[in-house]
Amino acid sequence: MPHLTQRRPENVSGDFYVDSTCIDCDTCRWMASAVFHEAGDQSAVFHQPTNEIERLQAMQALLACPTASIGTVEKPADVKAVQQSFPIAIAENVFHCGYHAESSFGAASYLIQRPEGNVLVDSPRFAPPLVKRLEDLGGIRYLYLTHRDDVADHEKFHQHFGCDRILHKDEINAGTRNVEIQLTGIEPFELASDLLIIPVPGHTKGHTVLLYNEAFLFSGDHLAWSDDRQQLIAFRSVCWYSWTEQTKSMQRLADYPFEWVLPGHGRRFHSDRLTMQHQMQQCVTWMQGV
Repeated sequence: MPHLTQRRPENVSGDFYVDSTCIDCDTCRWMASAVFHEAGDQSAVFHQPTNEIERLQAMQALLACPTASIGTVEKPADVKAVQQSFPIAIAENVFHCGYHAESSFGAASYLIQRPEGNVLVDSPRFAPPLVKRLEDLGGIRYLYLTHRDDVADHEKFHQHFGCDRILHKDEINAGTRNVEIQLTGIEPFELASDLLIIPVPGHTKGHTVLLYNEAFLFSGDHLAWSDDRQQLIAFRSVCWYSWTEQTKSMQRLADYPFEWVLPGHGRRFHSDRLTMQHQMQQCVTWMQGV
């Protein structure tokens, strides 16, 4: 729970605030950019919501915050309505789950709703309001895990929904040794005609990404948009396995068509395929020079 006594002085006066337990995961800043910004090495409220959209986004960020570091002075009366807004529609049948997990350092999780069975991409918190909404949307057939860092409550989701979990064998540890589908090698794996898993070693040895319908790329910690650089990037400072291999992986990934980059960490990016190809080539060139 957030603590008013730990309210950061960088917050503007008003109802919403961020307390000092913030881990600077960036979740609130990209979910409600009109309300939250970076102040030092943590987030803070720089603008109190003044309309319904800003309030909804601020409340969604409050519920998504992995450390419950966002609070309100007044007890919010709209919590249940905001809970019903999750998962949040992104485009077509793709949703952002919210309810980020601290164990995944606030990584985003996504839902693909499909007649053949829904796919949960990386694990959010096993929060009862979200679980109920996932039930309403048809449950979970597969829980696809990009890599070892963002597995969070995977076991609880498996037990509740009976879903098959998917993770590369090079990412398996004591907490994931019972994962049902364990991938090997670096060849793409076709889970279904619209679901292609592409190994991209670099950030970690067995990191993979998921390409859905040749449009949506769920990129984990491999690729994201940088507002500062105004381009797609990889995260050099948190490359745990090999920057050289990650650069090679990015070169291979550039051959695939997609229109959305939906990362675990970092910002989303959406554009036409031609622009995306240009962005990918620009990213590879940048990586080669770092």
